[in-house]
Amino acid sequence: MKRDFWVQRWKKSEIGFHQQEINSHLQQYWGQLQLVAGSQVFVPLCGKSQDMLWLRAQGFRVLGVELSEIAVSDFFAESGLQPEVVRDGVFNRWQVDGLTILQGDLFELTSADLQDCVAIFDRASLIALPVEMRERYVEHIFRLFPAQVEMLLIALEYPQNEMEGPPFSVQEEEVSRLYRSRFSIETLLDIDILHESPRFQQKGVSYFIERVYRLCCR
Repeated sequence: MKRDFWVQRWKKSEIGFHQQEINSHLQQYWGQLQLVAGSQVFVPLCGKSQDMLWLRAQGFRVLGVELSEIAVSDFFAESGLQPEVVRDGVFNRWQVDGLTILQGDLFELTSADLQDCVAIFDRASLIALPVEMRERYVEHIFRLFPAQVEMLLIALEYPQNEMEGPPFSVQEEEVSRLYRSRFSIETLLDIDILHESPRFQQKGVSYFIERVYRLCCR
């Protein structure tokens, strides 16, 4: 899956993966990370997610990364925010009042870019990547965060042969394999949401499980 895939999805407004509402699992489980107010949170492949506004409203500083300029521009326009936009190395930095989005390729981030981040909220990053890219993604996250970090991770599981991603199916066993060398993994929620997912019903998916994980550095 190349960079142009996501750029074109945003250009064509093929963004069924975008959630209009603040993620309910974020609201329910974020407090379990017990972060200090004012801490900075990293949101990979953030798109124009309203979750970033919710995190900021809870008193956290937010740093997202997003490839599509359209997504970033739409986020600030739809939120009624007027960011300062400056060139920062290979990224365009969009910044306003405790909320920053680096517009560019996640795989070009360095640990210096994220040195103040103490937590990660991943709702749409791991599941956006095909299986051949997920290990590379997790290894990159490990390099970006050499010190302790906590994560709230949301993953989906369904029969991959019944529907093409994205979002891709990431089974519980794969989450364990990818992260267990650095993190202890706790499953906070395990629920079949097919009955409330008409798009997946139309695709003929037989089950559609959503899992929420809390990951803590060992």
